[in-house]
Amino acid sequence: MKTHQFVVFFLVVFSVYFAGNLYIFFKGYNAIAYARDNKLAYTIIFSAAALTFIAAKFLEVRHSTVFTDILNIAGGFWLAFLVYGFFFFLLTDIAGLVLRLTGVLTPEIMPGYRKWSFIAVASASFFLIAGGFINAVIPKVREYNVSINKKTDGVEKLRIAAVSDIHLGSIIRKRSMVKLSEILQELKPDVVFLLGDIIDGELGPVLRGDLLKHFRIPETTDGLYAITGNHEFIGGAGRTIPYIESKGIRVLKDEIVILPGGIQVAGRIDRDSRRYSPAERKPLSELLQGTDSTKPVIVLDHQPVNLGEAVDAGADLQLSGHTHNGQFWPLNYFTRAIFEVSYGYRKIGNTQVIVSSGFGIWGPRIRSASRSEILLVNISFTGSN
Repeated sequence: MKTHQFVVFFLVVFSVYFAGNLYIFFKGYNAIAYARDNKLAYTIIFSAAALTFIAAKFLEVRHSTVFTDILNIAGGFWLAFLVYGFFFFLLTDIAGLVLRLTGVLTPEIMPGYRKWSFIAVASASFFLIAGGFINAVIPKVREYNVSINKKTDGVEKLRIAAVSDIHLGSIIRKRSMVKLSEILQELKPDVVFLLGDIIDGELGPVLRGDLLKHFRIPETTDGLYAITGNHEFIGGAGRTIPYIESKGIRVLKDEIVILPGGIQVAGRIDRDSRRYSPAERKPLSELLQGTDSTKPVIVLDHQPVNLGEAVDAGADLQLSGHTHNGQFWPLNYFTRAIFEVSYGYRKIGNTQVIVSSGFGIWGPRIRSASRSEILLVNISFTGSN
């Protein structure tokens, strides 16, 4: 990312984060008697909580430790409370304004309204965060059965296990990789695809525990392939990709591999690579030049954007991730508005698209809008041989 772009991005994000925290700070101050009686203590405690997430990210760049892991976890929960607190407090402010205009909410009962609004917001946020944490740590297998009307050389079915958005780092660590490995072993897939964002960002937390060594690659007939996500480039592709490849995982960088039966798999470089390097990924039409259109074509692309490109290029199936299905409510409504397919299955023209909510998380280890998942895609090839 160019320096001026990074500065602008940082200033915008920091301003939004600061404004949100300031809003909640005054909500607590006006509602909690202790805060008003102990202004300095309240300010110090609140500031420490609000700065935890930012401090974790800055310290992690310099030196990753267990302490920075703890800060990341705590800061993630605070970030979730910031989102929910801001949203719910805004609703209570709107309701309060309506009640004041109608004369229901008088100055005499305003302190009580503030107190009980704060309790209601804190309680609702707690239950959403607790439920979202459970969703994040207990992954499920999401199964799809699809058919492709193309012929192969003697292969009638293909069993794919696909995992997107692992986000190895300070929060997703050894235990998660062991769990993922166990699930993949039980699925017994023919081929495994890792759909990008294997690494969360900074490589330091991953190298500290050599976390990818805990990923036990299941025995398959057709192998294991990965593609890059935007976070591989955020963390520095020159470091993250070689680390992934050092574990025996082949990363497809605008490449095509041929599976048994003539099944063609195209792995794309993530579209955000251009933000961090001068290189542009190939247009899909160019990448698929020379493929056999009579045989199945599967495209692996981390971000489900510009899906018409896959349709026009003649892809039979595209597998993607990236969206996390919003990860925590109500952000799922934003991802639905942004992405043509933000989660699940859709057929567009002759191309079938499946978007996973992902295995790991970014920021808070909370999934109140989705579940942590692994895809199991059973393909039947119905073309005549």
